[in-house]
Amino acid sequence: MKEEFINIPLVNNEEESRFEIKINNHYSFIEYRVINNLLALIHTETQPELAGTGAATAVVEKTLQYVDENDIKILPYCPFILAYIKKHPEWKKVVDKHFRAYDEI
Repeated sequence: MKEEFINIPLVNNEEESRFEIKINNHYSFIEYRVINNLLALIHTETQPELAGTGAATAVVEKTLQYVDENDIKILPYCPFILAYIKKHPEWKKVVDKHFRAYDEI
């Protein structure tokens, strides 16, 4: 994660069902759903003003840290998150073993 994002807090916006970080009044976020006590990570989005800044990677890293610290298992349906975990296999530990692409990570 870029140093500029380290002190930006991750917010679990339960009303919107998303994890988000706010940078200069713009958001990078991950939409989620809770399914059978698992956290399905559906979609990662960064507002156009943050494109190319590393904000999407920062929200993914912060979300993975959050789920790890809270002993939550995930279903990484979002292709961006799945690709991140494949590049950083140490995060496979937070993926539910029943996830369809678990063996590909």
